[in-house]
Amino acid sequence: MVQPVKLPGPFSRLQQRRSGPLILELDLTDGLAEEAPSDPLGQILARRHQRLRDVVEGVRRGAHDPRVKALVAKIDGRPLGFAKVQEVRDAVASFRAAGKDTVAWAESFGEFGPGTASYYLACAFAEISVVPTGAVGLTGLSVGTTFFGGAAERLGVRFEGGARHEYKNAPNQFTEQGYTEPHREITERLVASLSEQVVEGVAEARGLTAERVRELVDRAPLLAREAQEAGLVDRLAYRDEVYADLRARFASSSPASGGGTEAGSDDGADNDGDRAGGDGAARSDSDAAGTRLLYVGRYHHRALVAERVPVRPGGYIALITATGMITSGRSRRSAMGGTTVGADTAAAALRAARRDRNVRAVVFRVDSRGGSAVASDIIRREVALTREAGTPVVASLGDIAGSGGYYIVMDADAIVARPGTLTGSIGVYIGKPVLSGLMERLGVNNESVDGGAHAAMLGSDRGFSESEWERVNAALDHTYADFTGKVARARGLSDEQVDAVARGRILTGRDAREGGLVDDLGGLPAAVRLAREKADLPGGRLRSFPVAGPWERLKPAESSEDRATAPQSALAPDLQEMAARAGLPAAVSLTMPGGWEVR
Repeated sequence: MVQPVKLPGPFSRLQQRRSGPLILELDLTDGLAEEAPSDPLGQILARRHQRLRDVVEGVRRGAHDPRVKALVAKIDGRPLGFAKVQEVRDAVASFRAAGKDTVAWAESFGEFGPGTASYYLACAFAEISVVPTGAVGLTGLSVGTTFFGGAAERLGVRFEGGARHEYKNAPNQFTEQGYTEPHREITERLVASLSEQVVEGVAEARGLTAERVRELVDRAPLLAREAQEAGLVDRLAYRDEVYADLRARFASSSPASGGGTEAGSDDGADNDGDRAGGDGAARSDSDAAGTRLLYVGRYHHRALVAERVPVRPGGYIALITATGMITSGRSRRSAMGGTTVGADTAAAALRAARRDRNVRAVVFRVDSRGGSAVASDIIRREVALTREAGTPVVASLGDIAGSGGYYIVMDADAIVARPGTLTGSIGVYIGKPVLSGLMERLGVNNESVDGGAHAAMLGSDRGFSESEWERVNAALDHTYADFTGKVARARGLSDEQVDAVARGRILTGRDAREGGLVDDLGGLPAAVRLAREKADLPGGRLRSFPVAGPWERLKPAESSEDRATAPQSALAPDLQEMAARAGLPAAVSLTMPGGWEVR
């Protein structure tokens, strides 16, 4: 009888790491990005930043991998957008449905401050732990607006402009000292809609009634012990205790303890488990038990590399992303960390997709508060042309797809949004700050020689003249009528139905669906499924598009038809982004106001 060969210590440990139980790890401290930069420098700088798509697909992949036994997540730090939270929640739900363990832990959900969005995400996990000295800040949602109207008046600054219509409130932060009635109305509705979703999610996950959850919200923030007694938290524990317990659950199935090994392995040993595994004692436990930690993003990337699946003869689904303010020209990164959606870049990507015989459908992922009306229309036109050419386009809306962000997707074959996506804001505004009072106080004088009556109409040294106001109002009326008319045609709505959801109203995805602006509620996986159906391509792979190789990044584009024109450019000046975020348009603007951080 042949006796099995006993491998030396180092090789034995390597075998354990390759075939032992795998615990996926998710650290949300630094948030999640919608897309990775396309330029080499941006990729290097963003190397440690996780992408939403990698996390969602990695978790869903792990649900069907027999090596993967559990998912553990640290939910702390930078708050995620509401739609991103729901995207991750759904991925975790699919992981749990596969019968695998899910554990969320936090040092503190808000540390005695707002932590509702973070706790809402944690509720997707079967078990929730918090450090004994922490807290659960389930205090409810809050959307705040800072008004500079009083300060501007004291400084001798005023904002001149117009909007269509009463709910298009972007200029209000500069002209008002508090909420107008329409502004308050839509803000209250947003908070109510998102709050309903939080209460429903927490109640279902924790086995509580909606009334009980609302009582706890009004009592919060809760100390860790109070939260445990109320049933919001399962355990008070530190990180080492959470991880040690999780590892111990799978020790019996590891080679080191005499149990069987699962089939399959990853592409080799790594240091991720040691880096995320806690102190020396925890690493020793890892070796003894044979369990291994691996970040979800790393797990997903390694699986993709191992597969190396070429483009199938039947084609694939192209993923085109649009993240940030919509502008003319090329998409750019900002030194502030944001991005812009350049009309030239987005249009080039859509043109290239419909000319590529391997692209059977497009998923257009959008996360944008809008921007230039003209740039938005350029992108919308390319979406319509792609659809008319026989390549289906399904829009997937992220945290925000408002104003211009909605404009660019309305001609898609279908629009899919999360219930918590902020969308709509069908309206327009034009304006400028008038600094003449401040300049006078400072003793500054500005003079110009104009070659036309309206040559300096956007100058900040004076207000609009009567004839300039006529031009402003004409532009506002035309742009609004054009916007609403296109919505009516694209969505098959009457003028009355469009008016009921337009006039600048901001809606949640749930309300937008009821109003006919959205076809279905779901995330990126739902949009991909719909694209596959429309392309008659069951099982079609989703691929980022266009993906430029090293040579394509270096060589100049042959023409505007060359897909090499699609990747974003290098860093952009910050002033343009800062002005846009502040709600100061350079021209006719389709932009949602404020930052819209929901905590």
